Amino acid sequence: MQHLILSDMHGNWDAFESVLERASREVYDRILVLGDLVGYGGSPNEVVEAVRRLERVTMVRGNHDKVVAGVDPGENFNHVALAAARWTSQELSEENLRFVNELPEGPTRILDRTFICHGSPLDEDAYVFSDYDAYEIFTSHPADLIFFGHTHVPSLFAFSRYGIEVMVLRGDGSLKLDPSTRYLVNPGSIGQPRDRDPRAAFMIYDQDENTIRWFRVDYRVEGAQKRILDAGLPAILAERLAVGV
Repeated sequence: MQHLILSDMHGNWDAFESVLERASREVYDRILVLGDLVGYGGSPNEVVEAVRRLERVTMVRGNHDKVVAGVDPGENFNHVALAAARWTSQELSEENLRFVNELPEGPTRILDRTFICHGSPLDEDAYVFSDYDAYEIFTSHPADLIFFGHTHVPSLFAFSRYGIEVMVLRGDGSLKLDPSTRYLVNPGSIGQPRDRDPRAAFMIYDQDENTIRWFRVDYRVEGAQKRILDAGLPAILAERLAVGV
Protein backbone atom coordinates (compact mmCIF):
# COMPACT_ATOMS: atom_id res chain seq x y z
CA MET A 1 0.00 0.00 0.00
CA GLN A 2 1.22 3.50 -0.89
CA HIS A 3 0.49 6.52 1.31
CA LEU A 4 0.48 10.10 0.05
CA ILE A 5 1.60 12.35 2.92
CA LEU A 6 0.55 16.01 3.02
CA SER A 7 1.32 18.53 5.75
CA ASP A 8 1.17 22.20 6.68
CA MET A 9 -0.80 23.67 3.77
CA HIS A 10 -1.38 26.84 5.80
CA GLY A 11 -4.08 28.32 3.59
CA ASN A 12 -1.79 28.43 0.54
CA TRP A 13 -4.03 27.27 -2.30
CA ASP A 14 -1.49 28.00 -5.05
CA ALA A 15 0.98 25.59 -3.44
CA PHE A 16 -1.62 22.97 -2.52
CA GLU A 17 -3.17 22.94 -5.99
CA SER A 18 0.27 22.36 -7.54
CA VAL A 19 1.02 19.54 -5.11
CA LEU A 20 -2.29 17.82 -5.79
CA GLU A 21 -1.64 18.04 -9.52
CA ARG A 22 1.88 16.64 -9.18
CA ALA A 23 0.76 13.90 -6.79
CA SER A 24 -1.94 12.81 -9.26
CA ARG A 25 0.87 11.43 -11.45
CA GLU A 26 1.90 9.06 -8.65
CA VAL A 27 0.24 5.85 -7.48
CA TYR A 28 -1.13 5.86 -3.95
CA ASP A 29 -3.91 4.10 -2.05
CA ARG A 30 -4.36 6.29 0.99
CA ILE A 31 -3.76 9.91 2.02
CA LEU A 32 -2.34 11.06 5.35
CA VAL A 33 -2.79 14.71 6.35
CA LEU A 34 -0.58 15.88 9.23
CA GLY A 35 -2.39 19.08 10.14
CA ASP A 36 -2.27 22.86 9.79
CA LEU A 37 -4.61 23.18 6.86
CA VAL A 38 -4.98 26.87 7.69
CA GLY A 39 -3.14 29.84 9.14
CA TYR A 40 -0.75 32.31 7.43
CA GLY A 41 -2.12 31.98 3.88
CA GLY A 42 -4.83 33.94 2.11
CA SER A 43 -6.89 31.04 0.71
CA PRO A 44 -8.19 29.02 3.66
CA ASN A 45 -11.55 28.12 2.13
CA GLU A 46 -10.02 26.75 -1.05
CA VAL A 47 -7.58 24.60 0.92
CA VAL A 48 -10.16 23.23 3.37
CA GLU A 49 -12.64 22.47 0.61
CA ALA A 50 -9.97 20.57 -1.32
CA VAL A 51 -9.11 18.54 1.78
CA ARG A 52 -12.79 17.80 2.33
CA ARG A 53 -12.94 16.33 -1.19
CA LEU A 54 -10.08 13.91 -0.59
CA GLU A 55 -10.93 10.22 -0.41
CA ARG A 56 -9.40 7.44 1.68
CA VAL A 57 -7.83 10.00 3.98
CA THR A 58 -6.73 10.03 7.62
CA MET A 59 -6.08 13.40 9.27
CA VAL A 60 -4.87 14.97 12.48
CA ARG A 61 -5.18 18.60 13.51
CA GLY A 62 -2.38 21.14 13.79
CA ASN A 63 -1.81 23.99 16.21
CA HIS A 64 -3.04 26.62 13.74
CA ASP A 65 -6.16 24.56 13.10
CA LYS A 66 -6.87 24.62 16.84
CA VAL A 67 -6.44 28.37 17.19
CA VAL A 68 -8.51 29.14 14.09
CA ALA A 69 -11.29 26.88 15.37
CA GLY A 70 -11.21 28.43 18.85
CA VAL A 71 -10.04 25.23 20.52
CA ASP A 72 -6.85 27.02 21.65
CA PRO A 73 -6.66 30.76 22.44
CA GLY A 74 -3.30 31.12 20.70
CA GLU A 75 -1.45 32.53 23.70
CA ASN A 76 1.81 31.02 22.42
CA PHE A 77 1.46 32.56 18.95
CA ASN A 78 3.43 35.60 17.89
CA HIS A 79 1.39 38.62 16.80
CA VAL A 80 1.71 37.81 13.08
CA ALA A 81 0.52 34.22 13.46
CA LEU A 82 -2.31 35.29 15.74
CA ALA A 83 -3.46 38.02 13.34
CA ALA A 84 -3.56 35.47 10.51
CA ALA A 85 -5.46 32.97 12.67
CA ARG A 86 -8.07 35.55 13.66
CA TRP A 87 -8.53 36.65 10.05
CA THR A 88 -8.87 33.01 8.98
CA SER A 89 -11.52 32.35 11.62
CA GLN A 90 -13.61 35.15 10.16
CA GLU A 91 -12.91 34.20 6.54
CA LEU A 92 -13.80 30.51 6.70
CA SER A 93 -17.30 29.49 5.76
CA GLU A 94 -19.42 27.99 8.52
CA GLU A 95 -19.03 24.51 7.07
CA ASN A 96 -15.28 24.81 6.64
CA LEU A 97 -14.82 26.21 10.15
CA ARG A 98 -16.80 23.29 11.52
CA PHE A 99 -14.62 20.87 9.56
CA VAL A 100 -11.44 22.41 10.98
CA ASN A 101 -12.92 22.33 14.48
CA GLU A 102 -13.64 18.62 14.13
CA LEU A 103 -10.17 17.59 12.98
CA PRO A 104 -8.99 14.86 15.38
CA GLU A 105 -6.13 15.16 17.83
CA GLY A 106 -3.07 13.02 17.10
CA PRO A 107 -1.30 10.71 17.34
CA THR A 108 -3.28 8.31 15.18
CA ARG A 109 -2.27 4.75 14.44
CA ILE A 110 -2.02 3.99 10.70
CA LEU A 111 -0.50 0.53 10.79
CA ASP A 112 0.50 -1.78 13.62
CA ARG A 113 3.50 0.31 14.67
CA THR A 114 3.13 3.32 12.38
CA PHE A 115 1.57 6.59 13.57
CA ILE A 116 0.90 10.11 12.35
CA CYS A 117 0.88 13.29 14.43
CA HIS A 118 1.35 17.01 13.96
CA GLY A 119 4.15 17.94 16.35
CA SER A 120 5.09 14.92 18.45
CA PRO A 121 3.19 11.81 19.57
CA LEU A 122 3.88 12.98 23.12
CA ASP A 123 2.62 16.55 22.58
CA GLU A 124 0.83 17.61 19.41
CA ASP A 125 2.23 21.15 19.74
CA ALA A 126 5.88 20.20 20.38
CA TYR A 127 8.58 20.86 17.79
CA VAL A 128 10.96 18.04 16.86
CA PHE A 129 14.19 19.66 15.70
CA SER A 130 17.04 17.90 17.49
CA ASP A 131 18.34 14.43 18.24
CA TYR A 132 17.37 15.06 21.88
CA ASP A 133 13.77 15.80 20.86
CA ALA A 134 13.76 12.57 18.87
CA TYR A 135 15.34 10.56 21.70
CA GLU A 136 12.53 11.55 24.06
CA ILE A 137 10.00 10.19 21.59
CA PHE A 138 11.89 7.00 20.77
CA THR A 139 12.23 6.14 24.46
CA SER A 140 8.64 7.04 25.37
CA HIS A 141 6.53 5.85 22.43
CA PRO A 142 6.36 2.33 20.95
CA ALA A 143 6.09 3.27 17.25
CA ASP A 144 8.66 2.09 14.73
CA LEU A 145 7.66 4.77 12.23
CA ILE A 146 6.07 8.17 12.90
CA PHE A 147 5.21 10.79 10.30
CA PHE A 148 5.01 14.30 11.76
CA GLY A 149 4.81 17.91 10.56
CA HIS A 150 4.89 21.26 12.37
CA THR A 151 8.56 22.23 11.78
CA HIS A 152 8.14 22.80 8.02
CA VAL A 153 11.52 21.11 7.42
CA PRO A 154 11.68 17.83 5.45
CA SER A 155 13.73 15.67 7.77
CA LEU A 156 14.34 12.22 9.17
CA PHE A 157 15.52 10.91 12.54
CA ALA A 158 16.75 7.31 12.57
CA PHE A 159 17.21 5.44 15.86
CA SER A 160 19.36 2.29 15.76
CA ARG A 161 21.95 0.56 17.89
CA TYR A 162 24.43 3.13 16.60
CA GLY A 163 22.44 6.04 18.08
CA ILE A 164 20.34 8.71 16.36
CA GLU A 165 21.07 9.93 12.85
CA VAL A 166 19.53 13.21 11.68
CA MET A 167 18.95 13.96 8.00
CA VAL A 168 17.50 16.99 6.22
CA LEU A 169 15.78 15.75 3.06
CA ARG A 170 16.84 18.07 0.23
CA GLY A 171 15.18 18.31 -3.16
CA ASP A 172 13.63 15.12 -4.54
CA GLY A 173 14.85 11.76 -3.31
CA SER A 174 14.09 8.32 -1.94
CA LEU A 175 15.26 6.08 0.89
CA LYS A 176 14.86 2.43 1.75
CA LEU A 177 14.03 2.16 5.44
CA ASP A 178 15.91 -0.38 7.52
CA PRO A 179 13.51 -2.75 9.32
CA SER A 180 15.86 -2.85 12.33
CA THR A 181 15.74 0.94 12.71
CA ARG A 182 13.00 3.21 14.07
CA TYR A 183 12.14 6.45 12.30
CA LEU A 184 10.60 9.88 12.73
CA VAL A 185 9.90 11.37 9.30
CA ASN A 186 8.74 14.87 8.36
CA PRO A 187 7.55 15.40 4.75
CA GLY A 188 8.00 19.18 4.97
CA SER A 189 5.46 21.92 4.39
CA ILE A 190 3.26 22.48 1.37
CA GLY A 191 2.20 26.03 2.15
CA GLN A 192 5.15 27.56 3.96
CA PRO A 193 8.51 25.74 3.62
CA ARG A 194 11.21 26.78 6.07
CA ASP A 195 14.30 25.01 4.77
CA ARG A 196 15.32 27.84 2.39
CA ASP A 197 13.69 26.04 -0.53
CA PRO A 198 10.46 27.86 -1.45
CA ARG A 199 9.01 24.91 -3.36
CA ALA A 200 6.10 22.98 -1.85
CA ALA A 201 6.92 19.59 -0.31
CA PHE A 202 5.14 16.25 -0.10
CA MET A 203 6.02 12.58 0.40
CA ILE A 204 4.94 9.05 -0.52
CA TYR A 205 5.46 6.08 1.79
CA ASP A 206 5.38 2.58 0.29
CA GLN A 207 4.72 0.21 3.16
CA ASP A 208 5.29 -2.93 1.04
CA GLU A 209 8.71 -1.81 -0.18
CA ASN A 210 9.38 0.08 3.07
CA THR A 211 10.54 3.16 1.19
CA ILE A 212 9.87 6.89 1.36
CA ARG A 213 10.05 9.25 -1.60
CA TRP A 214 10.06 13.00 -1.15
CA PHE A 215 9.25 15.65 -3.72
CA ARG A 216 9.48 19.42 -4.23
CA VAL A 217 7.03 21.24 -6.47
CA ASP A 218 7.25 24.69 -8.05
CA TYR A 219 4.14 26.82 -7.75
CA ARG A 220 3.00 30.40 -8.39
CA VAL A 221 4.54 32.04 -5.33
CA GLU A 222 3.48 35.45 -6.64
CA GLY A 223 -0.14 34.32 -6.66
CA ALA A 224 0.03 33.18 -3.05
CA GLN A 225 1.73 36.42 -2.07
CA LYS A 226 -0.97 38.49 -3.77
CA ARG A 227 -3.73 36.63 -1.93
CA ILE A 228 -2.03 37.38 1.40
CA LEU A 229 -1.56 41.05 0.65
CA ASP A 230 -5.05 41.45 -0.81
CA ALA A 231 -6.43 40.00 2.42
CA GLY A 232 -4.63 42.67 4.43
CA LEU A 233 -2.49 40.12 6.26
CA PRO A 234 1.03 41.06 7.47
CA ALA A 235 3.40 41.50 4.53
CA ILE A 236 6.07 39.28 6.12
CA LEU A 237 3.81 36.29 5.45
CA ALA A 238 4.04 37.00 1.73
CA GLU A 239 7.72 37.92 1.71
CA ARG A 240 8.91 34.73 3.41
CA LEU A 241 7.28 32.51 0.77
CA ALA A 242 9.81 33.65 -1.84
CA VAL A 243 12.80 32.43 0.16
CA GLY A 244 11.40 29.47 2.08
CA VAL A 245 12.01 30.65 5.64
